[in-house]
Amino acid sequence: MCMALDRRLQLLLDEDRYQRIARLASERGSSVAAVLREAIDRGLPSPRRQRAAAAQRILAAEPMVVPDVPELIEELAQLRGRRG
Repeated sequence: MCMALDRRLQLLLDEDRYQRIARLASERGSSVAAVLREAIDRGLPSPRRQRAAAAQRILAAEPMVVPDVPELIEELAQLRGRRG
């Protein structure tokens, strides 16, 4: 994935956090910055990624039995009666 990196961020970390990130970056053969970007994406997914993940969960869901139209109309009428 190619992305334009046009914002610089200065971040201060304690030694333990830095070592964990540096160790993971070394294991992956990537940079500390790449590990941090991935952590941000996992912790704060973009709305587009959230929608895509939701769509994948819907598509992967097991099929369910759906009543015919008259039964659905009756069910909706009962639900509306309880709320109103």
